[in-house]
Amino acid sequence: MAIIYDEVNKIFNLQTENSSYIMGVVYDKYLVHIHYGKKLNYTANVSDMLGFSVNRGGSISPFDYGNEGLGNICLDTLPQEYATYGSDLREPAFHAEYSDGTSYTKLLYKGYRIYKGKESIKGLPAVYTEEGDKAESIEIELYDELKKLTVMLTYTVLPEFDAISRRVTVINNSDCDIKLKKVMSTAIDFNNDKYNMTTLNGSWARERHIERVPLHKGVQGVDSKRGASGHRHNPFIMLSGLDATEDYGEAYGFSLVYSGNFEATAEVEYNNATRVLMGINSFDFSWLLAPGEVFYSPEAVMVYSSTGIGEMSRNYHKMYRTRLCRGKYRDSVRPVLINVWEAVYFTCNEEKILAIAEKAKDVGIELLVLDDGWFGKRDSDNCSLGDWVVYKEKLPSGIDGLAKKINDIGLKFGLWFEPEMISPDSDLYRAHPDWCIHIPGRGRGLGRQQLILDFSRDEVCDYIIDAVAKVLSSASISYVKWDMNRNMSEIGNEVLTADRQRELPHRYMLGLYRVLEALTSRFPDVLFEGCAGGGGRFDPGMLYYFPQIWASDDSDAIERLYIQEGTALVYPVSTAGAHVSAVPNHQVGRTTPLHTRGNVAMTGQFGYELDLTKLSEDELNVIKNQVATYKAFGTKITDAALYRLKSPFSGNVAAWEFLSEKKDFAAVMVANKLGIPSAPNEFIKLKNLVPDAEYRERTTGKVYRGEFLETVGIAYAPSRDFNSVMFVFEKN
Repeated sequence: MAIIYDEVNKIFNLQTENSSYIMGVVYDKYLVHIHYGKKLNYTANVSDMLGFSVNRGGSISPFDYGNEGLGNICLDTLPQEYATYGSDLREPAFHAEYSDGTSYTKLLYKGYRIYKGKESIKGLPAVYTEEGDKAESIEIELYDELKKLTVMLTYTVLPEFDAISRRVTVINNSDCDIKLKKVMSTAIDFNNDKYNMTTLNGSWARERHIERVPLHKGVQGVDSKRGASGHRHNPFIMLSGLDATEDYGEAYGFSLVYSGNFEATAEVEYNNATRVLMGINSFDFSWLLAPGEVFYSPEAVMVYSSTGIGEMSRNYHKMYRTRLCRGKYRDSVRPVLINVWEAVYFTCNEEKILAIAEKAKDVGIELLVLDDGWFGKRDSDNCSLGDWVVYKEKLPSGIDGLAKKINDIGLKFGLWFEPEMISPDSDLYRAHPDWCIHIPGRGRGLGRQQLILDFSRDEVCDYIIDAVAKVLSSASISYVKWDMNRNMSEIGNEVLTADRQRELPHRYMLGLYRVLEALTSRFPDVLFEGCAGGGGRFDPGMLYYFPQIWASDDSDAIERLYIQEGTALVYPVSTAGAHVSAVPNHQVGRTTPLHTRGNVAMTGQFGYELDLTKLSEDELNVIKNQVATYKAFGTKITDAALYRLKSPFSGNVAAWEFLSEKKDFAAVMVANKLGIPSAPNEFIKLKNLVPDAEYRERTTGKVYRGEFLETVGIAYAPSRDFNSVMFVFEKN
């Protein structure tokens, strides 16, 4: 059993293969957090771990002091499982406003239900289970008798991944409106502050760089108020022991399956206790819950490792690859593609595209993607978004005719969309100027010359579903790149009432998820790839619909060392689009060797983004060999267990190992930033091989024992700028 309830001591023990999450009911009323960490089987005395604190230091939140004979013990210092505003002086997990103007919520334990498997969340993406999984779920009901409010805490234990998912359901059983102001998806109290917090931060073209700092007193964390998870911060944080490494120590991951405004914080109190909260950003958020209505929070996924940060990452990878990503392409081989954006930008035309397609076929590429510029009268970024009809002056054969010509060459055909946006200069805007997010009476500020369609409105969602489906049904289209190039500002619309305007960002996400569910279900054979100005919405919510996401608009091989290592802290390699682009690189102007661009791109979903017609025969031969190499073992990399051997964040050399489940295949990508004169060797030591097995390196033919590769390693000399090697070891 994954969930054990001790009836005598009123203890819940949620067990994965290597961890326990333990809660208890004290005084038959209060649900408290007891332990999250290494697995505990015996729970009779775990309540001793609570360490109740007496009223001191200004604490003023007693247990109905004087009425229950419970002594001078405070809710303010108790590790409540789901703390509410008004009973706790720390950051609460829940905050609501009632019809009488007050905001105090008193949630008492009412009961529980344990069941096999995992239920879906209405309107929201979530991790799922399959037949044969050992997953179990528990619902714990908390209730405010005065306000007739139910808060249901739902936990699912996924034992094989050392993961526990959490979400919250709020039910208004009263006859009055309740305004929700904060509903966190997860809340957990740790009894000390001896942790580093790791976050994934950056900007456009510099996404998901790893930052790690010790916790300090007060509130710290990351968030987004942009209407999307965003380039700046990712909806993920990790707490790890101060001495934790890739292979040693404790690591706690918190990941939110959501694509909109979020917050993830840790608050360290005067007594060194630490509270972690994660959920929809409470800034400028409210949700009017009418009598009888239900609100569902997004899901947060927690992964614990007692054997280092690397094991936490690998558990996230396996779970998100197989229990979050869905559909045909979850397990099947994906085509090697070429996107023509950086080859032609807005000057695409049929002749040029077909010329690139011919070269692509010659080198073994399987799919050609036509990016922006194919629709409306789109010659720049200042018009036509929303008008999803072909630009016949550029493409006289239409999308169907062009797709057929591409297919006749021997390639599949893919297409770029940006369906969430609208240009002021478009037929759609002229017909429906109220369909964008805007505040009546105020100006409409542009980002990238565009506005955002209001996906909180059903008629807008229905239009986009129909418009995109019409294009996909009209031609042989095998792939869609779904882009989103600006964030929300001037948030409002003409439909929601005044007391519901702050619901718009979340309603937008619910509408977007409805659109994506409709289109991906209707076109199951189409490979959908997410994009948001590159990696501006690389989050678990999107992965539920898109099995891969364009990791960044910056495809420079050296910058990608940082981006792809940061991404892989939580997201599977199979989900990160990675392409070989032209040099000098269009984002940073750097010139890197073609073999390094290829090696780095092969550690993601491999493809190209350049003009093949401008390359020399020697360069085309290199690309031909790269494509053949990737087809030979690339899928083994994307499905493998990742071991970070050397980090670009801490040195000149980056080294990643990709090890198959059977340990009969290992690829090691090594790259350096700057060259060093008379460079001393870096010895790259592999991990987790079979010690007494023999491994043959594919290029040299040399044979090594596993224990040698782990103990001594492979020599690599960073003697030239931006150099790299891909070592491939196969077990004899």
